[in-house]
Amino acid sequence: MLKDQPYWWEDAPLANLPPAPVLPKSDVVIVGAGYTGLSAALTLARAGRSVQVFDRMRPGEGASTRNAGMASGNLALSFGELARKFGEERAKAIQVEARAAREYLASFIRDEGIDCDFAMTGRFTGATSPADYDKLARDAERTQKTIGIEIYAIPRREQRSILGTDFYHGGVVRFDIGGLHPAKLHRELLRLVLEAGATVHGETSVNAVQPDSDGFEVETSRGRVRTNYVITGTNGYSDSFDPWLRRRLVPVRSRMIATVPLSGNLMSQLMPKGVMCTETGKLHYYYRPSPDGTRILLGGRDVANDPQSAVSNLRRALSGIFPELDGVEVTHSWYGQVAMNRDMVPRIFSRRGIRYAAGYCGSGVVWANWAGRKAALQILGEQDGSSALDFRPPPAIPFYSGRPWFLPIVIGWKAAQDRWAGRRQK
Repeated sequence: MLKDQPYWWEDAPLANLPPAPVLPKSDVVIVGAGYTGLSAALTLARAGRSVQVFDRMRPGEGASTRNAGMASGNLALSFGELARKFGEERAKAIQVEARAAREYLASFIRDEGIDCDFAMTGRFTGATSPADYDKLARDAERTQKTIGIEIYAIPRREQRSILGTDFYHGGVVRFDIGGLHPAKLHRELLRLVLEAGATVHGETSVNAVQPDSDGFEVETSRGRVRTNYVITGTNGYSDSFDPWLRRRLVPVRSRMIATVPLSGNLMSQLMPKGVMCTETGKLHYYYRPSPDGTRILLGGRDVANDPQSAVSNLRRALSGIFPELDGVEVTHSWYGQVAMNRDMVPRIFSRRGIRYAAGYCGSGVVWANWAGRKAALQILGEQDGSSALDFRPPPAIPFYSGRPWFLPIVIGWKAAQDRWAGRRQK
């Protein structure tokens, strides 16, 4: 029977925290108990601040325990695209910060002794057309020269040394990217936050935040709190308590499937290096081996109203990449919401004294932990709080107030562009 909850929850079920009293005053209130909120809470609590974290769901029930566990710190835009949009100086600073964010997460996991199956696996990006391969190779060379990352092109004739498929027209590989178990990472973060003395309130919504001369009054479903500072880290799960934010973030549903356990010989054939995998295209799929190396987990954008149809699309994509898996049984199917913004760059910004960290564009494992910590350091007045991601708020989207009515149109257009470019064809 197909399970409709994340595969990750098998080994790391969500915590049901016992209700704690909502304290009438604290130094900082944080909205959202995912990676962003917990990273901020840990930084602040260890600095001696009183912190309360509120989440309308169970802590981590959103994308923090539903993602693929790829610790990439990926940027949706290439260096050239970043430079054209924001200038070469900021483009380089953002790419340098992406490297620092990846390194920070790896060192944090190591130094804190976090058990989350983290491994520096590397990542392969497959080119779904010959033109995409040429672009990947050029971008790889430029990235290596600009910020010194080890990244290189793999022509089609050599790609089976990395990935057991002939589907792609070559690709690029880089080994500064890792994989982990996302629900275990969240569970460990939550443990550290509670040990540091912060209070985490699950299933407690924030309904309003009112600024005044002395700070903020935060109205929750279980009481009011006076606080000096507010951090919002709701990302793809932002709701109507902050209409201004909702006009700037587009929640996009991303669905994943997990296969049954496969034989060791087949896994060695299909994923000989155990790398994280993605591909080019306007619409693309991402996939990886499970941390124990027995399954393949694959995901992609999901706008279908019928979950069965969405699962069928993912199964077709999987067998297209690996024909050996045609008809393989799938045990889990689930989705989470990622947050896009018009800048297509992860962001830290402020408005009316509220600090926001959001818009990770599908790469929140690295960026959410990094941005939450940065927002906390800014409250503490630390120099390390500066960030290339911290500039003007992302622009609002015209005729949009939180319900992404336009997504089927956008995704249909992107799918048409992929067809015209000859992508996803062997």
